[in-house]
Amino acid sequence: MKLLAIYPSLDIRFVTVVLLAMGLSTPGQAEITSLDSANIDDVLNNAAVSIVNFYADWCRFSQMLHPIFEESSNIVREEFPETKQVVFARVDCDQHSDIAQRYRITKYPTLKMFRNGMMMKREYRGQRSVAAIADFIRQQQVNPVKELQSMEEMNTLDRSKRNIIAYFESKDSENYNTYAKVANILRDDCTFLSAFGAISQAERFSGDNIIYKPVGESIPEMVYLGSLTNFDLTYAWAQDKCVPLVREITFENGEELTEEGIPFLILFHVKEDTQSLEKFQHEVARQLISEKGSINFLHADCEKFRHPLLHIQKTPADCPVIAIDSFRHMYVYPDYKDLNIPGKLRQFVLDLHSGKLHREFHHGPDPTDSTPGQEETGGEAASSPPESSFQKLAPSETRYTILNRGRDEL
Repeated sequence: MKLLAIYPSLDIRFVTVVLLAMGLSTPGQAEITSLDSANIDDVLNNAAVSIVNFYADWCRFSQMLHPIFEESSNIVREEFPETKQVVFARVDCDQHSDIAQRYRITKYPTLKMFRNGMMMKREYRGQRSVAAIADFIRQQQVNPVKELQSMEEMNTLDRSKRNIIAYFESKDSENYNTYAKVANILRDDCTFLSAFGAISQAERFSGDNIIYKPVGESIPEMVYLGSLTNFDLTYAWAQDKCVPLVREITFENGEELTEEGIPFLILFHVKEDTQSLEKFQHEVARQLISEKGSINFLHADCEKFRHPLLHIQKTPADCPVIAIDSFRHMYVYPDYKDLNIPGKLRQFVLDLHSGKLHREFHHGPDPTDSTPGQEETGGEAASSPPESSFQKLAPSETRYTILNRGRDEL
């Protein structure tokens, strides 16, 4: 896969001079930690927040980012002097291609954020300036957990959002520390609240506890029954509640979803057609819950994807339409009306993993069915590193994906 260099076409020397003149770049020793296979896990695991610059020396845009990244580090270090609170680090992807592959780096430079060693799904996409990067780090230091001052505040809870509320005897406890760590990682997906001491006493009749209030007034709340000090269990429970099984894809978040590195199973539906979406969500939960992690379940607005749909000979009038985007090809589910046939949707996904969809795309229907789940030579295993659907293809390339063609419009 060809890696892309991203940055405006400006002269590195000119940028540096301008930054110096504006007082945004100053000479000095920046505290940038160089990561390699020997130290990367130790450094990232022991830092509350890490921002890592994945770069290549030959890339002009990587060269342009270096002084900006270093000065951002200097400013942040003055505000947050605790060395393990914020870490600025870098990876030379030519020297450490194994690390670049591990984190699916497809363009230079790429800025990724980590919390306690866990890579956040949203990479930094803001302006490449000292002020913007420093401000981004400041925002990451804001506590995502809102402390309730009275239980009456629960009456004004925004039920259009996913809310997780925790009740603790003390803020100075291992239970709360685990909860806060989970909240920091999922801060963009849920609203986190907490109450302590006398305020939370009525809700702690059986001890500290965490509840989830789903979107909607009539849906009952759910209680976390696992260990409050076990981060892995608490995080897995909260992630399941905060991140919908079927997410909406748009042209704004599509590249971000692509970077998760697994194929898409997409329902294209008219926005007002909530019945088709509910049916799709039900069948995904019924047939494909075991495939979570090997394929992303998504839904998209047919009208917004009108032009891309033309490339699979579909229009909004044909919606609802189900398709798999493998990042190399689009595979259309034969008939939406067959969605509720037991095992039909699951077999469609298994045919992707086995390579059957890829083979039939090129050579026509198989004379006999292949064994579900069996990986074949030339197949398109979900674990193989995909090319981004948003990368423009060569003019002679006819294997367009829906998202690729939509992106060309933008």
